[in-house]
Amino acid sequence: MNKKGFTLIELLVVIAIIGLLSTLSVLALNSARARSRDAKRITDVKQIQTALEMYYSEAGQYPATLGTSISTGTSIYMMKVPTAPLPVDGSCDGTQNTYTYAYVGTAGAASGSYTLTYCLGAATGGVAAGVNTATPAGITSQ
Repeated sequence: MNKKGFTLIELLVVIAIIGLLSTLSVLALNSARARSRDAKRITDVKQIQTALEMYYSEAGQYPATLGTSISTGTSIYMMKVPTAPLPVDGSCDGTQNTYTYAYVGTAGAASGSYTLTYCLGAATGGVAAGVNTATPAGITSQ
């Protein structure tokens, strides 16, 4: 009598291989998601910088604070200021996973500057991992 089918050992080997492949794909997906969040952080910061420069061009100064939007009385440069994506990545903690704006200078003066601090989980687009600062001069690592 010749029975056709799979042995228990063969089925266990196939299940183990499927489990290994699914584990590897989940790990690769998580890594890609973390890189995507860091790329979004860089993009958000550059968009905020562009809106701040447009504001400066019209108003002659940077805003004293960042609200939910960046606008003058006549123009809207950014309808909604983005928030940093979650979850936190790399060595950053929950308090660093924000876009922190600070006006540098005398309020109301036709000069001044700003700092925009944020944190990256890994080096992205030539920007180092960890806490970084964006200013009108560009992006620097701390």
